[in-house]
Amino acid sequence: MPDGQPPVYDPNTRRAPLTPVTPHAGTYGGTAGVGAGGPGFKYDRATLEQLAKDWNDMANEFKADRDEANAIARAKGPGLEYASGGNAEEVRGSGQALLATLTAREEYCRSMAKKFEAALGQYAKTEDEHTSEIHRTGGSL
Repeated sequence: MPDGQPPVYDPNTRRAPLTPVTPHAGTYGGTAGVGAGGPGFKYDRATLEQLAKDWNDMANEFKADRDEANAIARAKGPGLEYASGGNAEEVRGSGQALLATLTAREEYCRSMAKKFEAALGQYAKTEDEHTSEIHRTGGSL
């Protein structure tokens, strides 16, 4: 490093240009909403099912972490003197903060999973309506 200075990130020194990520089973943003009233998501049934599963799996991981964090929240000092008790009290406070954070993250993941499950319900309802309409007009799937 020149003059003992730490390295500084400069985005203009990137050697290769970034390549955009293209979703394989759906779209995001304005293109999905064209003709549908605005920007948003557009996924197929399998993608919605996988996303709901992934969010629930992540919530389950946070729940498992909470189960482990309970040990921190219940910490006891090794002795009966002031230092041990004070240290244990601080550790329990950290454990409670960790539990609160993990609980909030689990709840967020569950709410995201519910959104994808609701979208699946809407998807199924729309599919049923279209199937009924096709049958009413004498067509078949």
